[in-house]
Amino acid sequence: MSASLDALLAHSALWRGEDCARNVAAVPSEFGQLDACLPGGGWPQGALSELVAPHAGIGELALLMPACACLTRSGRWVIFIAPPHIPYAPALAHAGLDLSRLLLVRAESSEDRLWALEQVLRSQHCGAALAWPERIDARGMRRLQLACERGGSSGFLFRSKSAVLEPSTAALRLALTPADDGQLDIRILKRRGGLLARSIRVDVRVDRQL
Repeated sequence: MSASLDALLAHSALWRGEDCARNVAAVPSEFGQLDACLPGGGWPQGALSELVAPHAGIGELALLMPACACLTRSGRWVIFIAPPHIPYAPALAHAGLDLSRLLLVRAESSEDRLWALEQVLRSQHCGAALAWPERIDARGMRRLQLACERGGSSGFLFRSKSAVLEPSTAALRLALTPADDGQLDIRILKRRGGLLARSIRVDVRVDRQL
């Protein structure tokens, strides 16, 4: 009986309550201490991720750049949906992105932004789509999650601190806080698998110009 239980516990399809799920499609973030705590060892594919921060410009975009660079080099598109500031192309190129695989979508209203986000996530050619929604209801979140699943794409939503209080269907939710030394403290609010009690510190300073 003990041998059978040991074999079951060692199976890759099983995860324990304190562990994160393992058999999940993911794109490595290339931040080792973060990947070690994420299901599949990286940003989830075919799913939404939420990055909650007290304000913009703390290094939240730099956190995604290694994965975005990998996706563009593999021929998939990375799409910015109405970012609050126009990304600085030389910095993106320095981070390794293939700029020929980068799109910037302009949309005035919240409805148009969410519609555009849903469409690109459904595309089989979209690797990742980044958006900054002011507000989004539960139905909208479900539609975006289904779009990710259909397209096999990664959706990233940059949210304000108040979004922590809202229910979410996102597969991954991270709370980001700037550290005194210019790094990022990351707290995992939700992931596929068990919760993580401790926070993670990640150095993103090399790409802070993003």
